[in-house]
Amino acid sequence: MKNSPNFRTLDLNLLRVFDQVMSERNLTRAAQNLAMTQPAVSNALNRLRESVGDKLVVRSGYGVEPTPKALAVWPAIADALRQIESSLSPGEFVPAQANRTFILAMADATAAELMPGLVEITMRDAPGVSLRVLPLSTRDPRRLLDEGEMDLAVGFFPTVLAELTGQEQAGRLPAFDHQRLFGGEYVCVMRNGHPLAEVPLTIERYCEAHHLRVSFTGRPFGFVDEALAALGRQRHVVLTVNQFFTAGRAVATSDLITVLPRHFISVTGMEHDFTLRELPFSLPPVLVHSLWHRRQSQRGDHAWLRAAVLAATGKAFEGRE
Repeated sequence: MKNSPNFRTLDLNLLRVFDQVMSERNLTRAAQNLAMTQPAVSNALNRLRESVGDKLVVRSGYGVEPTPKALAVWPAIADALRQIESSLSPGEFVPAQANRTFILAMADATAAELMPGLVEITMRDAPGVSLRVLPLSTRDPRRLLDEGEMDLAVGFFPTVLAELTGQEQAGRLPAFDHQRLFGGEYVCVMRNGHPLAEVPLTIERYCEAHHLRVSFTGRPFGFVDEALAALGRQRHVVLTVNQFFTAGRAVATSDLITVLPRHFISVTGMEHDFTLRELPFSLPPVLVHSLWHRRQSQRGDHAWLRAAVLAATGKAFEGRE
């Protein structure tokens, strides 16, 4: 039986190598980040493998894939390394002197709410910082955050948050962290003068209508369809789009009806064209969170970004009931 690792003699540099390999999933890129040669990175991994008794990573295509043990221990190791780095060399982020780009992902409705305030904050406090906003094309952006495709995702992630809560309750450290930004509700939206605008909106009338579905991923089945299926109902979807603004324009000029976040209506510029009706069935509230990889938590620049997004949210919803 293999002895447990002797942590009194374990070289912390091996953990730094492991962290970079896990982040990059590629030995060459990890070596470049660490200013090491690839053979040196491989040698360090071999020493750590001997210490922990696990392969940790295996070759896959042009990179490497982590073993289950590596995935289990990496969040704690990465978090510990960030805390050590922050304690010994804080590297304070000075917004006014910063010159970097942040990549965010969010739906067009959320961007319409937050971008005015976020641009104002950035230009005032960090004029050298630039922002790239990508369309949110998934309800689970963890892989993209893990692979460094984005710094922060902002959206409605109920399944992700449920899984993270489950991991915390099981005593495991999740690899991702989150912060609630705002809440709201979904409403049924139709053009003024729509045949359903002046009659009680029963579930029968709702299901018989012609519908527009908003789906970031293009899936032909969304949370509204799930709620209806639980009641033994289904709707007739004529059109599926991946943007709320497109949905609003299409509904304002047709007899289609759709479901939109209530808070979004006021930023469309088309609110006077719409009649809003309460849905004849229950949907969970819209809880919009920012989501990021935990390895970013101790970084001063990322902390500034999260604070700026939170402040922009406050500006967007100031004075609203």
